Amino acid sequence: MNARKELLEHVADRDVKHVHITVGSEWDESRRTIAGTMPEVLPMLDFEYDSGYGWQELFGIVWYTDGTWSERGEYDGAEWWEHKVCPDIPNAQHETRHEAIAK
Repeated sequence: MNARKELLEHVADRDVKHVHITVGSEWDESRRTIAGTMPEVLPMLDFEYDSGYGWQELFGIVWYTDGTWSERGEYDGAEWWEHKVCPDIPNAQHETRHEAIAK
């Protein structure tokens, strides 16, 4: 998998604020961090890596201007980007808090 192509496909039309990616595991002597804006990081991400089973090779977060973010997902060595949205606080939580304050 090409890291640059994968990130571009995942980000699609979202407006990226900042990218922070670490390449390599914590015990990898060649481990490096790539961080900055999309134009700054894309040239450094033009490499192939194995996104299949084995061990995770890319770690990171992408922040978007709309307050959402993406982070690397991993299961048993397979890895991917996951888009995240902060959940709304359920109404039940608001009601419980108001009841506790009223007591």
